[in-house]
Amino acid sequence: MAAYGGDEDMRDVDDAPPKVRSQVVRTQKGRGFRERERDEEPKTSKGAYDRDTSRGPGPAKSVEGWVIFVSNLHEECQEDDLRETFEEYGHIKSDHLNLDRRTGFVKGYALIEYETQQEGQRAIDKMNNQPLLSQPVKVSWCFTKEPGRVPRSRR
Repeated sequence: MAAYGGDEDMRDVDDAPPKVRSQVVRTQKGRGFRERERDEEPKTSKGAYDRDTSRGPGPAKSVEGWVIFVSNLHEECQEDDLRETFEEYGHIKSDHLNLDRRTGFVKGYALIEYETQQEGQRAIDKMNNQPLLSQPVKVSWCFTKEPGRVPRSRR
């Protein structure tokens, strides 16, 4: 039988008496092998994630923020025009303006992400049916909860 401890061969550990087996330290590599005492608070515990707890129909939070959908954009609208207009209503975390590959012009819609629901709601209230580059734009929530539908997490 091999000596236990250090870098010796660990194949005979299972054959060792219980007292010796408990003194042997096994090193395990990879995910999921950390000791429970060292683990941080589990991600599923209360407060680990910022969740939307409101019930009923209305806007739904995306993974990182509150996203609004801007449609009927002028084909020559640029990201700078969009940011200048919508930054008045709150801090923009991200914006996405799709371009048509064939023509190089804007497809006609954009997604704008705000940090809070109040900022997104303010942008919707102030900019819906207002002109942007001489063309009225439609602004609404990108993600909404359907009435009567129960989310998977609450089933």
